[in-house]
Amino acid sequence: MTTTNYNIRLDQELRDRAFSVFESYGLTPSQAIKLFLNQVAETNTVPLSFDYQATPSAIIQEGDSLHLMAAK
Repeated sequence: MTTTNYNIRLDQELRDRAFSVFESYGLTPSQAIKLFLNQVAETNTVPLSFDYQATPSAIIQEGDSLHLMAAK
């Protein structure tokens, strides 16, 4: 099996919060991301729920990100 590296940029707070969850499950970030990607590849779906209630700050951040992406 050939492997490849994939680098992503994350907000430090998001990274810290997510990695803490991975650790609570006994997973490394690499293992957790591989599990996610395997699930996507096996099911041809994204295994996420999109029916959550976003906090006002999350909505503002998402709006800013979308605005910045559209401006590029």
